[in-house]
Amino acid sequence: MAAAVLAALAFVAYEHFEQPANQLFGHTLTRGPSNQRVIALTYDDGPNPPYTNRILDVLEREGVHATFFLVGRAVQAYPDVVRREVRDGDALGNHSWDHRHLIVYPSSAVAASIQRTDAAIRSAAGIHTQLFRPPFGARDWIVMRAAQRLGYTVVMWSGPLPRDWEYPSAAQIAQRVLRIAGDGSIIVLHDGNRGELCAQRHLNPHICDRSADIAATRIVIDQLKKRGYRFVTIPELISGRSTRNSARAVR
Repeated sequence: MAAAVLAALAFVAYEHFEQPANQLFGHTLTRGPSNQRVIALTYDDGPNPPYTNRILDVLEREGVHATFFLVGRAVQAYPDVVRREVRDGDALGNHSWDHRHLIVYPSSAVAASIQRTDAAIRSAAGIHTQLFRPPFGARDWIVMRAAQRLGYTVVMWSGPLPRDWEYPSAAQIAQRVLRIAGDGSIIVLHDGNRGELCAQRHLNPHICDRSADIAATRIVIDQLKKRGYRFVTIPELISGRSTRNSARAVR
C-alpha cells in the first residue's frame, strides 16, 4: 500500500515538474509574443517517410513554414527528407538520438545523445541547429544544463498537447489544437513515432502512420489563416526574422 502511494505521489510530482511552463530546472521557450497574430507549427519524432513528405507537401501548397524536431537515428536513415525540409525553408531542431527519457541518464550521456544527433543533421543537411526539445518534454537540471552548455535553446510548447500519438481522428487533433491556439502559440504535432524506422525495418505500418496529422495540418492551417494568423518558424518566433531567412537562421 505504501509503495503504491509513493508511486502515485512520484507520478503526480513528475507530471507537475514536467509541465511546459515550469521553469524550475531552467528557462524554456513555451510561446512567442502574446500581442502578435503568429503561430509556430512544430513537428516531432521524424523524419518518417512517406508521412513527413506528405506534411511537407501540405506546407508547401499552403505557403507555410514549420519547425521539425528530429530524432538522430531517423535523420541518419532518411537524410533526403531532412534536406528537403531545409530546401523548403523549414527550420530544424534536435530531439535526441533515439527518443529515450533523458532524465534517467548522466550529463555525459545526455550531451552525447544531443551531439550525435547534431552530427547526423550536419551530415544530412549542413545545418547546426540551436534548438532542442527533450523527448516527452522530460527534463531536470542535468538535461537542461547539458543542453544549455552546448548552446541550445530548449523549446517546449503552449497548452496541452493534442495527444495525436493515441491515433485520434484528424478532426479531433485539429479541434484540440485550435482550442488552445493563440497569439504566439507553439503547436506540437507528430510526423513520426519516437524516431522508429518503420520504412526500413518493416515494422507494423500503424506504428508510424501519421495520416491523421497530415489531414489535421490542413484543417489547422485553414482555420488559423481564417482567424488572421501568420505561421512562423521557431527561429522567427525568437528573433523576428523573415520566413525567407528562417533556414539560414539555424546554420
